[in-house]
Amino acid sequence: MNNIRLRLIVMNFLEFAIWGAYLISLGNFLVNEGLGPKIYLFYTVQGLVSLFMPALVGIVADRWVPAQRMLSGCQVLAGVFMMAASFYCLMAETVSFAPLFTLYAFSVAFYMPTIGLANSVAYSSLTRYGYDTVKTFPPIRVFGTVGFIVAMLMVNFISIDGVQMQSSPLQLMLSGAFSIFLAVYALTLPNCPVSKTLGGNFSISEVLGLKSFSLFKDRKLAIFFIFSFLLGVSLQITNSYGNSFISSFQNVAEYADSWGAKNANALISLSQISETFCILLIPFFLKRFGIKAVMLMSMFAWFFRFGFFGIGNPSDGVALFIMSMIVYGIAFDFFNVSGSLYVDMQTDASMRSSAQGLFMVMTNGLGATAGTLAAGWVVNNLVFTQPEGIAQIEGWHTSWLIFAGYALLVGILFWIIFRSVLNSRHKLSVDETFEMEADAEVSIAKEIEHKK
Repeated sequence: MNNIRLRLIVMNFLEFAIWGAYLISLGNFLVNEGLGPKIYLFYTVQGLVSLFMPALVGIVADRWVPAQRMLSGCQVLAGVFMMAASFYCLMAETVSFAPLFTLYAFSVAFYMPTIGLANSVAYSSLTRYGYDTVKTFPPIRVFGTVGFIVAMLMVNFISIDGVQMQSSPLQLMLSGAFSIFLAVYALTLPNCPVSKTLGGNFSISEVLGLKSFSLFKDRKLAIFFIFSFLLGVSLQITNSYGNSFISSFQNVAEYADSWGAKNANALISLSQISETFCILLIPFFLKRFGIKAVMLMSMFAWFFRFGFFGIGNPSDGVALFIMSMIVYGIAFDFFNVSGSLYVDMQTDASMRSSAQGLFMVMTNGLGATAGTLAAGWVVNNLVFTQPEGIAQIEGWHTSWLIFAGYALLVGILFWIIFRSVLNSRHKLSVDETFEMEADAEVSIAKEIEHKK
């Protein structure tokens, strides 16, 4: 009995603890520094770098440098730049946008590719040891969410000199420390062989990671990637503004002393707790209903995620906030984790890292960029142009309802396109079950034969 699953659990824990240390609370810190109208830029840059960095790094990992070593190298650079951003904020009398944003942008540029790399390391290692990735990966990935939650709660409850870490640049320091730790740990993970078939001459398009776009020739994958983009629009909106929205209730006397308004990160952590349960449901839902139905569930879950924010508050309406946190697990996991598995099942092993990189481009790249830019415009016009207090709360509620309307529109569009599929869901689920199981068995068989 090998310990590969435990080793991958530790990797996933650290991978997402890095993100959890700042992703939800960064907006709160920026508002306190007078940079509230700039929040969307800090989240947009994650999408912009995801347009090319995951694909570029994925190509290098497929062709030249084993994925676990690329993971280590990227995390070193991500950690150094994030720690530098924290040091700058701690030392500066007044935090300026340009230096903070520059250091932060370099950090996320090297962090974003590591999500796909971590998936590649996991899939490669599990296949090497004869595991079915569809059954084995979700219980491993759930510990990534646990890491995210642990980091969020640390940031929420740790106070230094009376200041919560969620309002301090120390959240960036914590993130950087997790990165450095993972960089060292990644070097102990199993080797992920580069593809010998990709040697020799290569084109500029291959070097830039554009060859992965050839996957669009497959009609099923093309439709999947298009809707990955449309769903990706929703990914970073609550991450960008959820904490600052809930914390803004402290400026209204009626809600100022409510636990939720004072502990936004802890309240939002219920979203990640929901993730831990939803991840474990993914194998059943994929096999029972198929990827298209699972994606549809995710789309409508985003509608409820935003809608409950639009009508809730941290006092007598806190139950609506809690419901928003619960449906987030379906909204996020049923799309991200299932989508990653689907891409792995539908692509050749020689393009594993490249395909995961393309998935990141469509979701956290194009989709998230479009989403955060649009959300920034909406919030800046409806919220930050208003005085603090009830006027901003009303602007927030209107903003969330606009986002909910978008998610509902995408869900309806998806249902119309695949209405014939949904009308024969049982047959589809059986077909897709056989297809996924057959692909897994072939992949494992090939690996065993290669070892022989």
